[in-house]
Amino acid sequence: MKWITTPCNPNAQPCVHKLMTYLGQLAGHGILTGQHTKTRGMEELCHIEAITGKQPALLGFELLSYSPNINYRDTDEECLTEVEDNYGTLQQAWAWAAQKGILTLTWHWFSPLGGRSKAFYTANTAFDASLSLVPGTPENKALLSDMDVMAGILRPFCEAGIPILWRPFHEGDGDWFWWGAKGPETLKGLWRLMYDRYTNLHGLSNLIWVWNSPVPACYPGDDVVDIISRDMYPPAHEHTAQMDKLLDLQKITQQPKIPLIGEIGTIPSAKALCEEKAAWASYMTWCGEFTLTENNTTNEELRAMYNHPWAITKDRLPELY
Repeated sequence: MKWITTPCNPNAQPCVHKLMTYLGQLAGHGILTGQHTKTRGMEELCHIEAITGKQPALLGFELLSYSPNINYRDTDEECLTEVEDNYGTLQQAWAWAAQKGILTLTWHWFSPLGGRSKAFYTANTAFDASLSLVPGTPENKALLSDMDVMAGILRPFCEAGIPILWRPFHEGDGDWFWWGAKGPETLKGLWRLMYDRYTNLHGLSNLIWVWNSPVPACYPGDDVVDIISRDMYPPAHEHTAQMDKLLDLQKITQQPKIPLIGEIGTIPSAKALCEEKAAWASYMTWCGEFTLTENNTTNEELRAMYNHPWAITKDRLPELY
């Protein structure tokens, strides 16, 4: 398979071209090991290193606490703890970049206008994302304001020439997050609005745009997507190549876009990936119990992944930026 490695942004930085070329060469020949973190302590990274003696090639960082409109007056202890544990994690992202690891960012975006507690959940906000696409509405002004704040947070990475696998509006085919609650057309509109604003207004030329849904009706278009992905949470200890999920994902576009696993609970099997020549370019295990306990993946299974020739760990990465 000859994957598309040309970024959709014609002004993309050389670091974007280099990373996409590498991912295109890797897909079907190996897979980047990856791990999500959302706390300053990065307990998951420490756990993996203690068990395997290695570090993942790709590290995911959470931006939830950088949302501008967190309602601290109407929330609960669980939300406050999550926000407080997350705040300041961009320092760790910068440290990871200094070590030349690959970065991906996830944003559980608290409602731009109204909501309580974890207001990225639809159940906790009345924010109407469809109205945010109508110029001049309060919802539109709030949405653009939040987008611009996040653009400012991302800008230093752009100025430093650090490529980011940018995965906004994740799992938008579901209705549990406010950005997916109003259906495919609104989701596509949100994506295209952010792409245009970040690319043409803010000039964020270091972003690799990672789409995150296997539903064809939700796909915003090949002209604004670099990489396709989906999230999955297989049964505990069911380690496979997830080939059926891969083939399903590839149906959303006729173009050979590089595929990756955005999130996963139970890690895939490196042996199965190798034997089936599965084209996932990377996976990212979710944080907390999915990594820190053996409920989904045993330590033995984790070591088998990190020590398999098909799996790329951080020490095996070429210099990409």
